[in-house]
Amino acid sequence: MTKFYTTTAIDYVNGAPHIGHAYEKILTDVIYRHFTQRCEDAYFLTGTDEHGIKIQKTAAEKGISPKEFCDMNAQKFKDAWKALDIDYSQFIRTTDEQHEKIVQKIFKKLVEKGDIYKHSYTGLYCSGCEAFLNEKDLTEDGLCPDHQKKPEVVEEENYFFKLTKYKDAIIKHIKTNPDFIVPSFRANEVINQLENIEDISVSRVKTNVNWGIPVLDDPEQVIYVWIDALSNYITAIGYDPDGNSDKFEKLWPADVQVIGKDILKFHSIYWIAILMALELPLPKHILAHGWITIDQTKMSKSLGNVISPTAVLEAFNLDIPDPLRYYMASAAPCGKDGNYSDEDFKEKVNAHLANSMGNLLNRTLSMLVKYFDGDIKPEFLNKNELEKQALETVKAVKHHFDYFEVQEAAQKIIELVDITNKYVTDNAPWTLAKEEKMDKCGEVLTNVLQVMTVISSLIYPYCPNIASRMAEQLGYDLDIKLDDINCRYLKAGHLINKDDIKPVFLRMDSELADKKK
Repeated sequence: MTKFYTTTAIDYVNGAPHIGHAYEKILTDVIYRHFTQRCEDAYFLTGTDEHGIKIQKTAAEKGISPKEFCDMNAQKFKDAWKALDIDYSQFIRTTDEQHEKIVQKIFKKLVEKGDIYKHSYTGLYCSGCEAFLNEKDLTEDGLCPDHQKKPEVVEEENYFFKLTKYKDAIIKHIKTNPDFIVPSFRANEVINQLENIEDISVSRVKTNVNWGIPVLDDPEQVIYVWIDALSNYITAIGYDPDGNSDKFEKLWPADVQVIGKDILKFHSIYWIAILMALELPLPKHILAHGWITIDQTKMSKSLGNVISPTAVLEAFNLDIPDPLRYYMASAAPCGKDGNYSDEDFKEKVNAHLANSMGNLLNRTLSMLVKYFDGDIKPEFLNKNELEKQALETVKAVKHHFDYFEVQEAAQKIIELVDITNKYVTDNAPWTLAKEEKMDKCGEVLTNVLQVMTVISSLIYPYCPNIASRMAEQLGYDLDIKLDDINCRYLKAGHLINKDDIKPVFLRMDSELADKKK
């Protein structure tokens, strides 16, 4: 691979980030970090969506300007992603001056092309969705199914995008590219939504919504969410109707765009039609992930079960975010819903990261120091009996990431950890030392440590801090590309001293894990 470009949905800044936002960002960050191990130019875009009536109303209620409100809340998202070690390449805000200028150019280009036209319209508008709804979309009581509120009747003269013009082309693209929508079982629901698709409003009258990007040549209209928010994926990397940047030419099309299943329609239909109208290549994949429930219950402000990701880090006194990253990234099969619970979180990360993986490295290094003063002797570096399983795991993990199966890849890594633990138990190096079979004892320990270099690379996208701690004690370079990995990186000579052996992750119920003690 020469490049890899991935994006997330941009988060609406009318509230603070919760664990559902965090799930998408962690999932995307794990995918991004994995592909940094396979190509030279990987790029990760995230950001915030900052225009619209909800922002306008909430800012007015707080007695501040919409921009001040956006500045305050956008920083909350940045702070949360920093706490979770989300290693994005760029954070775009739709209030960025460059974004706003290009959006105006895009809108004007589509008007001139005839794909955007002005039209008087009466419709049912849900301010929660920031969208016009059809009567068939409502509940039996005439409510928005997502927000349980009655939409208001809005009569305006707006600009409309000719979505219907691209209906057949979108259907053809989905059917001829079965891996375009991930997971593939969601493709049929998109095709069903396309059957009754209508042209969509892409502007609002300024007297009703003034917090938005003005339409060039028609200042009484502001550009509505679809052209504004969705275009961020190309404006951020230098798209310009008057001439694209080298960065855009290198990165576009996106390799995968990661979004929640609730906004798949907008990305697999609206966004694709806009790209077709602009005559741009389409993204290679759209990954629609599921939702995260809390103790098997959907998150809801009214239920009071909305969890902040940073609150989890604080509650468990975690000095690194790796446990939460690992837990969330492995919470659900590709595209399915997942669940968060405090007890399951603690049990899973203790079992996988502390007991299985961390303890395996710690006790193996301790035995190397106890029996060989931390030295690896040349005679220990024979053919590694675990090398085949390790390299097969690398291959399997790469295969799963090719299909964005992040949970499934994590399972393969832990399976390799379990295989290696069993190898230690079966070969019992402590018994070999007692029987003075020192060459065999050293060989077993070295074989395990060679596999641990591979495990540190594979676990890195999920747990970058733990992987770095592992690599440091192994004298291993985490920058090695996955295509070049083998089980032969440790060389004869001194590896580690007793004082340098430290647990890479302590059990969360360990007294030592509480940094206050």
